[in-house]
Amino acid sequence: MRKIQMVDLKSQYARIKDVVNDSIQEVLETTAFVNGPKVHEFQKNLEQYLGVKHVIPCANGTDALQIAMMGLGLKPGDEVITTDFTFAATVEVIALLQLTPVLVDVEPDTFNIDVEAVKKAITPNTKAIVPVHLFGQCANMEAIMAVAKENNLFVIEDNAQAIGANYTYKDGTKVKAGTIGDVSATSFFPSKNLGCYGDGGAIFTNNDDLAHTIRGIVNHGMYERYHHDVVGVNSRLDAIQAAVLGAKLPNLDAYNKARIAAADKYDEAFKDEKHIVTPFRSGAEDNHVFHQYTLKVTGVDRDALAKYLNENDIPCGVYYPIPLHNQKAYLDERYNESDFKVTNQLVKDVISLPMHTELDDDQIEYITTKVKAFINE
Repeated sequence: MRKIQMVDLKSQYARIKDVVNDSIQEVLETTAFVNGPKVHEFQKNLEQYLGVKHVIPCANGTDALQIAMMGLGLKPGDEVITTDFTFAATVEVIALLQLTPVLVDVEPDTFNIDVEAVKKAITPNTKAIVPVHLFGQCANMEAIMAVAKENNLFVIEDNAQAIGANYTYKDGTKVKAGTIGDVSATSFFPSKNLGCYGDGGAIFTNNDDLAHTIRGIVNHGMYERYHHDVVGVNSRLDAIQAAVLGAKLPNLDAYNKARIAAADKYDEAFKDEKHIVTPFRSGAEDNHVFHQYTLKVTGVDRDALAKYLNENDIPCGVYYPIPLHNQKAYLDERYNESDFKVTNQLVKDVISLPMHTELDDDQIEYITTKVKAFINE
């Protein structure tokens, strides 16, 4: 059996080595390293794949979130509602822009932002909602968009973990994650479902005026060289990373199908385990693309399980061990522990198993056998 990796980028690269190498070599030979043809080619291909009017590449996913908020013209003191159970980048950029983060609890099944909690958190100062499509599954965007419309709020989708996922409306209509809100941000960090070989990110929108503003922001506020029309930043996707992404994009659906297939096998192995809750899937199969495969364990010492798995050469992760509302940087006297019952329990119960495109049956059998052995000892 091959060594088990949390994310096996080396094996994935081996399958596409020639295409990736040729694409990178093309950049090296043209020396068009910044805003070159490979960046524009990838942008257009991603727009077509997502069915969105505008993709604006940038340097990383955190920048993408920040630039999206800058583009919307949010002002210091404006309140932005987001989830308590996610990576810190989502709330970090809100604070960096001197906006006011408002953290709310999540749903106990999907782990995504709780729409009822969002409704209760809205005040006259609320200007935006940031749903995070956690672990590869879309938040309840139809309900979120209805709340936003009713309250005249912007919606900024954090799509860093769910690129390629579909969202299915009640009437059966399907659209790609990240194309529903006013604007969306994604990350191309190497471990993502569509990852480059360094840092990278992008912003998506169907709003022409917003896209124009954002294109200026990512490039020092310039639309014409040395003419700075808006306050901007330096956040451009370099051409070598675009070359890697361009080589991998045609495989994204296959990558996601491989993750779903691995998740199906995990689910089957754990189906009779009373102490294990496998990931909930809302809607059609392709609504969840399994950036992570995250279990809830009950009546089990989660940290002892993690230690046991590591001792048996099975990497695992705890995403996330501390709620954002308890992080030192984001403490706020407005928060009451009683408002975060689900998140406070999840941080004790969740554990993520290896999930990537290269998992094979022997690895999955070994992983699941060890998990069950610990659970039932």
